[in-house]
Amino acid sequence: MRARIAVLAGDGIGPEVIAEGLKCLRAVGGLFGHEFELTELPFGGAAIDLTGDPLPPATLAAARAADAVLLGAIGGPQWSAPEVPVRPEQGLLRLRAALGAYANLRPVRVHPALSDASTLKREVVEGVDLIFVRELTGGIYFGAKQRDALSASDVCTYSAAEIERIVRVAAQLARSRRKRLTSIDKSNVLETSRLWRQVATRLMAAEFPDVALEHQLVDSAAMHLIRRPRDFDVLVTENMFGDILTDEAAMLAGSLGLLPSASLGAGRSGIYEPIHGSAPDIAGRGIANPYGTILSTALLLRHSLALEAEAQALEAAVSAAIGQGARTADLAAPGARALSTREAGAAVLSNLTRRA
Repeated sequence: MRARIAVLAGDGIGPEVIAEGLKCLRAVGGLFGHEFELTELPFGGAAIDLTGDPLPPATLAAARAADAVLLGAIGGPQWSAPEVPVRPEQGLLRLRAALGAYANLRPVRVHPALSDASTLKREVVEGVDLIFVRELTGGIYFGAKQRDALSASDVCTYSAAEIERIVRVAAQLARSRRKRLTSIDKSNVLETSRLWRQVATRLMAAEFPDVALEHQLVDSAAMHLIRRPRDFDVLVTENMFGDILTDEAAMLAGSLGLLPSASLGAGRSGIYEPIHGSAPDIAGRGIANPYGTILSTALLLRHSLALEAEAQALEAAVSAAIGQGARTADLAAPGARALSTREAGAAVLSNLTRRA
């Protein structure tokens, strides 16, 4: 296979973790006989410094033309002051909207070797295997905004069509797993959530009667993610709730650095990125965890390129490396030696073998 991949390394630790993802991608290509054309482009704060735009036209054009987009992380204190008119996050929102990437998949699995890495007890997190489906191009992040010295507002809007398509994606996933879907809203307070619950209930009854649907308020869901996370299978929710809850869920696995994500739309192209931020406090020190980026690369192989065996091979290599004790600073036990970003990437590569 030949495929074009737009690489947007971004800011902070983004270039460091992306470098390890690209090594793995090239290794997969060599092992399975694929040719990946990798085009690296400025994005986020780095692009603001270069061009004044977090998503320059050339970057957007290349992303649209690519079979998939591999993204690092964006942002930093130099671009986040209240008076700064252009922010890296504006580029990310525009990219998602331009590619129609409305469905964000965030799997959370607790590796057996890392059951003690979480701040929660082993008996709580052991065996957790869930996936969030977050609506990504609607809601309060994309609504009308206003701010002056005395007041500010952010409008949250959802249409029935937007709710239907994201719930449909989640239900299809649930049907392929344990046939349990939890829809998360705040319908006791918000009109958008009342519509969300109404549409989700109607759609599930009409199209997915074989999938068990449970509704939960977002505050209750946040509590139960910590109290009984094994009870969840697929969870679907709106943009802001999903943003918050998935960071909370990352702690079940032990670190934000472990978790990948895939942002998909109607076609095969998608945006693949770890869920962590740019971590400017550790940028350039070579200690960032690359596993989330490498696992995002596996999702890219699976969802955009339909290379399931290749995706499984890369996921198995990450799992093997972790099982062998290859831990970066965010995962290492007190007093234990932590691997550098490059060493962790090398541990994955040493375990990468072709799977039939």
